[in-house]
Amino acid sequence: MEMNEILVIAMFVSFIVLLFTGIPVAYVLGGIGVIFAGIGYLSDIYLDTITGLDFLTLGLVVNRLFKIMDNWILVALPMFIFMGIMLDKSGVAEKLMQSMQELFGKVRGGLAITVTAIGIILAASTGIIGASVVLLAVMSLPSMLQQGYSKPFALGTIASAGTLGILIPPSIMLVIMADQLGLSVGDLFMGAVFPGLMLGAMYIIYIVVVGLLNPDAAPVPEDATRVTMRAFVGLMKAMLPTLLLIFVVLGSIFGGIATPTEASGVGALGATLLAMYNRKFSFKVLKEVMQGTYGTTAYIFMIFIGATCFALVLRELGGDELIESFLTGLPFGTYGIIAFVLFIIFLLGFFLDWIEITLIILPLLAPVISALGLEIDGHGVVDNPELVWFVMLVAMTLQTSFLTPPVGFALFYLKGVCPPEVKLTDIYKGVIPFIMLQLMALVALVLWPQIVVWLPAVAYG
Repeated sequence: MEMNEILVIAMFVSFIVLLFTGIPVAYVLGGIGVIFAGIGYLSDIYLDTITGLDFLTLGLVVNRLFKIMDNWILVALPMFIFMGIMLDKSGVAEKLMQSMQELFGKVRGGLAITVTAIGIILAASTGIIGASVVLLAVMSLPSMLQQGYSKPFALGTIASAGTLGILIPPSIMLVIMADQLGLSVGDLFMGAVFPGLMLGAMYIIYIVVVGLLNPDAAPVPEDATRVTMRAFVGLMKAMLPTLLLIFVVLGSIFGGIATPTEASGVGALGATLLAMYNRKFSFKVLKEVMQGTYGTTAYIFMIFIGATCFALVLRELGGDELIESFLTGLPFGTYGIIAFVLFIIFLLGFFLDWIEITLIILPLLAPVISALGLEIDGHGVVDNPELVWFVMLVAMTLQTSFLTPPVGFALFYLKGVCPPEVKLTDIYKGVIPFIMLQLMALVALVLWPQIVVWLPAVAYG
């Protein structure tokens, strides 16, 4: 084994070990990059090796950071984050919850269906996982427990519905994936529409089935009233402003009227106007939203910096070629290799956030997928349809990372706002069926790639 290969393996091992020390991931990534650049440099001097690393390697990091900060696409990140946090403060979700409860009041499991439906709407308008999970929990968990819902069922519904924002556009994860792989943000956004809605529909079907097979887990409230036209009209009034904002943001991107960056600015303005319309806007709220936007954006870009340093050193050591030769040498066949890759990403999701996986692992895998010779029909319209499809597979796999312990962030967001009698084990039990549903949706995307590719092909063709 050559020195380059030894250093690549040592980099990955060091990264995994240091993750468990509690050091922030951005510092771990950047620190390992600097340390191994030094190790490679000293190895070339004293061990007479040829790793290709020296002080110029770290100098290249600076150039890459300038490219990141000069990237027009990434300007959309703080704008979409601002839009999501402002909508969280606008009171939209509270109105939707009240209106939908009246509509689904007599349906068994109606409150759980309401939570999932609001989760889908929030996903298409905010995309901020922490905010969605906390908001849904605060609004619905006390009512669900009071109505006699099973604790695991109620908790699993809230956690899974709150995480839909990572997949349904406008998702900041898809923006970053498009940037890392040089894909069209519009293609990824449009390709994620059917998978996201399909997953939300699977959640609702599961809730209905649970209500039929296990009535005690999802009871009908005693004070439920008949559905009236007034309740339906009230729901339409509550939904219309949010749906209009979603239509303006996504419709302008899909229609080619605006770039994702321009549409994100419109979305941020629209969310602010919506907060004003609901009389929830104030300078205090604006300050809180801006501070939240700064914090989230800084967290993401700090990991960008660390991951850039780590990935550059890894590439200089030939990590791309080593990973590609390892994966293509597996005796599994094309789809066996894809299944193996997704399984590894699924396992990594237990310990890593989606940002690290997107910035480090995904760019290393893209050349492998392109080299497999997959024949995904893009109808002559979608560029790199095999990569667009593979990105959706990865996105669906990463959807599970929010619900899998020990680093499932949705689980800890939820536990933080739960009453003391709710245990973490109740949350773990509740999310298991929804993780299974996510994996079933993943299998569906593997078997029928056109679920991803068909809509962008038709829209742009």
